[in-house]
Amino acid sequence: MGALVTLDLPDDSPMLGLPWIITFGPLGDADEWEPVVCGPYERAHALALAEAVVAEEQLMAVVEPLLPAVSADEIRGEIAAAQIAAEDEIAQVEEADLYGDYEDTIDEELDAAAAADQRTEPTRPPSEAELREGFRRIAAKLTGTAS
Repeated sequence: MGALVTLDLPDDSPMLGLPWIITFGPLGDADEWEPVVCGPYERAHALALAEAVVAEEQLMAVVEPLLPAVSADEIRGEIAAAQIAAEDEIAQVEEADLYGDYEDTIDEELDAAAAADQRTEPTRPPSEAELREGFRRIAAKLTGTAS
């Protein structure tokens, strides 16, 4: 069994409605090959496909939103926002009480991971027809023709 990594987003996150991609790569350092990027998919489809593949293979799958930027300035803005968020996270870690906040965070993450691991079977991957319908919905969103 492989590993699946994705963002843990709140139910009202606007990122949930974006197109998502899956990057498949080697799970360990022993294998070296170029990652395979697939998508775009709707988030549920991306998660189900990634889960189906890593359930049977020793691979890493990273499922992440695809930001449909329409200008270089928009891309620069996203990069700046990511850099600021990283700096803020570093500052929060440095300010945190290492023996209090850190342990609480680890316990919460372990509890959440244990709850998520209670599923016994991977989600059914979407059919080709379901994927194609998702592609149509994504295309409509990206072109502004969604109704």
